[in-house]
Formats: sequence, C-alpha cells, structure tokens
Amino acid sequence: MFVALTARTLERDAFESFRQAFLEDSANWPPQLVRFTMARNVDHPDEVSCFGLFDGTVEELRAGGSRADYDAQQARIDGLVASVGTDGMFEVVETLERPAATA
Repeated sequence: MFVALTARTLERDAFESFRQAFLEDSANWPPQLVRFTMARNVDHPDEVSCFGLFDGTVEELRAGGSRADYDAQQARIDGLVASVGTDGMFEVVETLERPAATA
C-alpha cells in the first residue's frame, strides 16, 4: 500500500478553482486508487494537502495514470498554486484503526 502526497500553498482565495481543476478528470484515475482525500488547513485555508491511498505495487502506481492526464491536471492547477511543499510517494508501514463501536 502506498500514499501519494502533495502539500501545496494556493494563491489567495483560489481553493474552489483549484478543487474543481484538480478533480476535473478524476473518473480516469488509476483503478488501484482506493481512497483520495483533499484536506484544507483550518487556520490557513490556502494550504491544501492531497493524498491518495493506492493498493498495488510501485510499478502499478507509476503506470496507473497516463503522463498526459497528469500533465493536463498540472497545467490546469499551475496558475492556482503559489508553492509546493512535500511531494512524493510513501510506503504505508503502519495503519491503526479503531474498532467499530458497538451499541
């Protein structure tokens, strides 16, 4: 299992435009993507972290989306992003989940 993670600071008040541009072709995302999350900093709303949880190998992750789709997405969001912090693929080495509460 892998997590693709990118933390960005957006241009001021660009969140809604960024969100729409980023998700525009999400129907074409790799089938190994089991969950995607876009999180916004509650104290600094122009800071956004996006991460996807992939169930597969590194090779499948890298081959899952076409370069053209990725490049098109980056072109759509480029003018909305002021800076990029963390950006990479991380192997999941530990997961803890709370058991479901019983009634």
